Parts: sequence; structure tokens; C-alpha cells
Amino acid sequence: MTIDEQMLHLRKGLSELIREEELRERLNEGRPLRVKAGFDPTAPDLHLGHIVLLRKMRDFQDLGHKVIFLIGDMTGMIGDPTGRNITRPPMTREDIARNAETYKTQVFKILDPKETEIRFNSEWLGRMGFVDLVRLCSRYTVARILERDDFSKRYKDGSPISLHELLYPVSQGYDSVKLHCDVELGGTDQKFNLLVGRALQKDFGQPPQIVATTPLLEGLDGVNKMSKSLGNYIGIAEPPEIMFRKIMQISDDLMYRYYLLLTEENEVSIDGLKRRLTPMAMKMGLGRLLVTQFHSKADAEAAEQRFDREVRHKGTPQDMIETKLEGSVLAQGSLRVDKLLVQVGLADSVSDAVRKIKAGSVHINQAKVLDLLHVYEGGDMLIRVGRNWRRIREG
Repeated sequence: MTIDEQMLHLRKGLSELIREEELRERLNEGRPLRVKAGFDPTAPDLHLGHIVLLRKMRDFQDLGHKVIFLIGDMTGMIGDPTGRNITRPPMTREDIARNAETYKTQVFKILDPKETEIRFNSEWLGRMGFVDLVRLCSRYTVARILERDDFSKRYKDGSPISLHELLYPVSQGYDSVKLHCDVELGGTDQKFNLLVGRALQKDFGQPPQIVATTPLLEGLDGVNKMSKSLGNYIGIAEPPEIMFRKIMQISDDLMYRYYLLLTEENEVSIDGLKRRLTPMAMKMGLGRLLVTQFHSKADAEAAEQRFDREVRHKGTPQDMIETKLEGSVLAQGSLRVDKLLVQVGLADSVSDAVRKIKAGSVHINQAKVLDLLHVYEGGDMLIRVGRNWRRIREG
């Protein structure tokens, strides 16, 4: 590839690149760049939110660059305070060591093991004495750390900030110094920490790393960042049928974002799929793609068949009551979901239906419904509120 082609390939899917001209200059040097991304082993499994970052690491790898998968076994003991309004309890060494072992096998579902360098930041942070730590802390000011949004908000609100939390961005930045990174990748919520790495590298006389941030992937709730602690995650080591079923729970809008961030599809090809396929067909296709990626094609086909049998055409007459749509719930190609719930006996009143919708209890064709209007393209539907189901047919 030419430099322009490489830049186009590497820029795809990034939220921000600091600084683009510096990356171009280093690519022109014709040497393999050292590209790092850090993962704190705070849970035993990686999930699809991590895959956005791993796919970008693979893009660098495919162009011949050295990818460093850094396991933050020491920073994990601090706990990343990013986005938190309370102090995170530190993890034990035993928990971290156990989780780190699972990471080492899961990452190679995306990365090339022959071209991946796995490191642990305990290699240098664990050997530091008190004097070393004091000297490192002297290279960055509290004022600059408190510029970070989450720390700033907590400080203004009077919420506690423990001293050990202030060490997190400095420790992550020092990782880049020890690894002589050319590029560091992270989610958009990690931008401050990545910029600390640039600052520390300058202070240590190194060329500052390029910072590349990737979008955060929303979890099953469609609102919050995918997180195991929030229970809105899809783990890449989960059984195929569980993974497939979870994918079928996401909203249509979120499905398009998953296609963009987790597959080879781009905006143009996704628009083409939208024109040719129904949202349900696209979602089934996404489920097949992702299960195949982390398991196998046979597993994906079996998971789809099981979902189709047990959910889409669930054979339990006591739970599945057929009904027909009345015209009052239809409005210009959309369903009035609140009125529909009342009509089919899944809500006692329109106000009761609205409460259930706002609570996230309503699903149509396995997609959570959060709005009163829902696009309707005709044909049968499955509507679920809690454990109660109805099969809907157009009248």
C-alpha cells in the first residue's frame, strides 16, 4: 500500500487520531511501528466491546506493525476510575492472574499470535520502589490530573477521590515509556490517559506516541457502554447459542452500529443490506457473522436454528396467543405500541403500557422497544412483555 492507502485503512473506524501528520511521518520511516493497547483483567472474559479495539490492532498488524497486547495486572489492582463517580475497590492478585490467563487465549481469535507481543505491566511497575514512584509522580501535576472530567466532577461534587486513583493515568502513561510506543490505542473514554502517555514520553526524551481512539460500543441496553459489571455484555467466549440469542436482543439501530464496528461492512454496504433485507433478516445475519467469527460456521448455523425453533416459533401454546391487529394501533406504517399492548392483553391500560415501555420490558421480534411508535413493515410479529408472549398477525 502507498502511505495514503495505509492512512485510509488505519483511519477507518477511529473516532480521533492525534496527531495524523505524526503517524504519516512514522509510516514514511518504513519501519514496523510499536502499537500498544492495554487491557485491565477486571473480568474473566473479553466481550464485543473489546473487539472494536482488537480489530483496529489487527489493522496495524496486517500492515506489518508490531502489536503489543498489554495486560494491566498492576493497574488492574488500582482499578480504572474512568467514568466512575465512586472509588473502585482494588482487585486481588489472584483474581487478576486468573483473568489474565483467559485473556491470553481469547485475544488470538482476532490477533495473529505470531505477530503479537503479550506483556504485563508488573514487569516494570511491580519492581518500582517508593523512591521510584515518587520520582515518577513528580513528572505530572495534580492540577493536570484534575482536569479529567470524571475527577473534576467528583471534586466539585465533594465526592471522595482516593490517592491511589490519581496514580492510574500516570501508571498507564509510564507503560508507554517503558514499551517505547509509537501508537497507543484506546476507547474514547481513555483519551486523557493516552495523552498522559504522550506527555510522559516527552518528559523522558522519547518521541510522543500517536493517540488513536475507537468508538465505545453500547451494550444490550443500547445506552451504556458494554460492560460485564452492568450485565449488558456479549462475551466472546460465551456458548454460540447464548451469543446468538443476545445479539437478537439488540435494537435495530444498535444492530447497524454493530455491523459497522464489528464486521467488514461499511456505511455503503450496510445501506445496501437495509434496502434488500428486513431488520430481522439483517440481525440474523449479524448473529451468524459474529458467532462464526468466535466459534465456527457450523456453530452459527446450529445457534440460528435453535433460536428460530425456540424463540421465533416457540411451540408453547399456553404462552403464545395469536391475535390480529386492529386499525387503531396502526399509523402511517408505524405501530402505537402502547395501544397494541392494551389490545392484546399485555397491559391493563395505556398508562400501564407506557410504564412498561419506559422500563424496557417490551420486546418486538426480540428487539427492545423504548418508543411509543415502532416501525411496522407487515407480517407476523412476536411481542413480549416480561414472560408473556403474543404472536401478532395483521388484520
